[in-house]
Order: sequence, then structure tokens, then C-alpha cells
Amino acid sequence: MGGIGILPSKPEKYHYQPYNNINNNNILRIRSSKFTLCSSIFVFLAFIIFFFILSPSTSSLPTKNSWGGPEWEKRVTKSTRHNSPSGSPLTVLVTGASGFVGMHVSLALKRRGDGVLGIDNFNRYYDINLKRTRAKVLSRAGVFVVEGDINDVHLLRKLFDVVAFTHVMHLAAQAGVRYAMRNPNSYVHSNIAGFVNLLEVSKSANPQPAIVYASSSSVYGLNSKTPFSEKDRTDQPASLYAATKKAGEEFAHTYNHIYGLSVTGLRFFTVYGPWGRPDMAVYLFTKDILKGKQITVFESPDGGSVTRDFTYIGDIVKGCLGALDTAKKSTGSGGKKKGNAQYRIFNLGNTSPVPVSELVNILEKLLKVNVKRKVVPMPINGDVRFTHANISRAQRELGYMPTTDLEAGLKKFVRWYLDFHSPLKNKNVW
Repeated sequence: MGGIGILPSKPEKYHYQPYNNINNNNILRIRSSKFTLCSSIFVFLAFIIFFFILSPSTSSLPTKNSWGGPEWEKRVTKSTRHNSPSGSPLTVLVTGASGFVGMHVSLALKRRGDGVLGIDNFNRYYDINLKRTRAKVLSRAGVFVVEGDINDVHLLRKLFDVVAFTHVMHLAAQAGVRYAMRNPNSYVHSNIAGFVNLLEVSKSANPQPAIVYASSSSVYGLNSKTPFSEKDRTDQPASLYAATKKAGEEFAHTYNHIYGLSVTGLRFFTVYGPWGRPDMAVYLFTKDILKGKQITVFESPDGGSVTRDFTYIGDIVKGCLGALDTAKKSTGSGGKKKGNAQYRIFNLGNTSPVPVSELVNILEKLLKVNVKRKVVPMPINGDVRFTHANISRAQRELGYMPTTDLEAGLKKFVRWYLDFHSPLKNKNVW
């Protein structure tokens, strides 16, 4: 899911384990900033087109036999039934529903009475058993998760034929900053080609749904101004992952402009909490601390702290629901624009950056284990030194207000982690 890479992660598949044993300077000076910006955009677009060529074709994907038929359609329609005593319930397609953020958003929507249908390809970026377990939790709550890929245009068209979605919550993505260094094509395939495929099907729907999609704080790249504002430049990605998320924003804007799709982008800042991804720092550190392993903490090249704007999953969910509830209807129909449509971008963060070293200190306190740590220089692999969200726009327009500080959020995560990985296998704990 959804996609938020933070320190540390490794450029390979991730497996969660049950917790059993607890130059030309003069020329450059005379070039105008406008020319430089245009050149950057040209190179960026050329880069994206190059990887599009390498990416598997969306039209050539075979149609799987795991979906379709009367019983399947019955499950789809049942999952999208409303159970809201008042108001105007939504009918939402959640992509990446068995991912970390996708699971929490799907549950929150269902619990308040909205109709929800999930879709997830259950890829093996990290152990598939965690994703399957999330899907079981959703199933018990009445949310059906269709097993399929957003690159499968036939499947998406079928879903839109069966259900008139009012909204799409797009959280499916290839996540992780460092994994992209070895597997760039998977990021283009999922984060760009898959998103464009979803936009194509959505713009042809009648009526068109409003689109709310997950972007990332990584789009700020090498930006040195803090806190990061939605008005800041985002044309300096520091990783391939960031480049694909930025490309997604550009495609969303294009479909908004040409086809009248209502689109809202959410730039997530380092999300953590129960049911989190095993490749994320909070999860990795907790696992290794309990195993007595040494923790590697990165510092910046100048010896400064690496900091992150850690944001608790419960606060992120509130922001997602706020975006869905305030999204205006698309103005197009059947692929034809009938007026200007809503276009928005929001930061969803905690506004309280914390050094990664302090994160380790808090985990040490909560787990009651003396941590062995090693401080090393941050490698040049696409990660950035700091993130810090300016959330004034989200506060003003979405009513977004994070309320969970890092220690309180980590307490909830540790409680979940210990119960989830205990021999008792209590999968219902929060």
C-alpha cells in the first residue's frame, strides 16, 4: 500500500517474523532560473516516458479467473451497501485496501455506514500473510476485498459496471524508497501506469467519481525550506519513488483539467501505527530490539540528526475521511468535461519532527530493553535528512488536526505488535 518509505529499509523483499523469542560555472551563472526549471521539467518527463516504455503494457494484462460471476457480483454489491442512519453515505472504491493505510480507511468508512469495496493485488513486497490477515479483518467488518490489479482494465471496468462509485480512495502503490534502486520498473508499473489506468476508467464512468489519492512527502525531495508547504517546489525528487509520486500528481492534474475529474492529493508524512508495514523503521526497530540486535541509526553528512514528521495512522485516517467528505462531484461524464472541477493538494503530517534517535529512545523505554545502537552516516540512496509538514491548508479546508504525539502512538503500536506476534495469535487487537 500506500506508500511511505522511511529510515531504515533494505532494497529487497521484506518478511515479518512471528515474535517467538522476544565545470561550467560561468555558463550556469548566466542561465535564467526559468530556463533551468524548463530543463528540469523536460528531463523529468523524458525520464518518465523512458520508464513507461519499460513498464508492462496495461492493455496486454490477461484477465484473471479469480473474479466475475453471479456470486462474485453479489459479494461486490453487498459490500457497497450503505448502513448510515443519516446524511449522504458515500460509495467508495478503496485501492490497496489490504495495505496499511487502506485497511484503516476502509474500516473507518464501513463503521460509519458508507458502502466500501476494496481491491488489492496482494503483492509480495513484504510477507503476504500480513496482508491476508488485514483482509480477514476487513471481511469480518463487511468489506469485500477483490483480489486484482489496478493495471487490469477489464476488472476495473467490471467493478464500475456493477457499482456506481461516488468516490475512489486510491491508496495502491509500490512503496519504499530504497527498494526502487533495484526494482525501478515495479514503481513505474504500479505508481504511474496503474494510476493512469484507474484515472482512465474513472473519467469514462457515468457518473464520474471524485478521486482522492495518496501522494507522499517525498515529492518535496531536496527542498530545504521548512516546514514543507503545498506551495513549495516539488521538481527536485531525491528518489525514483518520489519521482513516480510526483508524476502521479501531474497526471491527476491533467485528468482534472481535460476530463473534469474532481481530484484531491494527500501528501502523507511517515505514517506509523498498528498493522503497519514491516519495512518501516518503527516496525523494524521494534522487531530487532526484541531480538537483541544492534540498531543502526543514521546521521546526516554534517553530523546532524535525521528527523521525520511521524504521523499516527488514526490522524491520517481523519484526514482521508475529511478529504472524501469535502470532495466535490466531478463535472465530467462518460469522458467529456462539462465544467471546471475541484483540484486540491494537502499535507497530512503531525507538524512535530522527531529525530530518529529519539524514536529509538522511546521504543527502548516502552519495550524495557537496553538498545544496542550504532550511528553511521546516512547513505546516498534517495532518503532525505528531514521532513516537516505545514498543515495549515488541511486544517482550514478539511478540519484536519493531529492529536497523537509520537510516544502515545508508539504505545499503541507496541501493544499491537506484542499481541499480534505472540504465540496466542490474537489478530483482533488494536
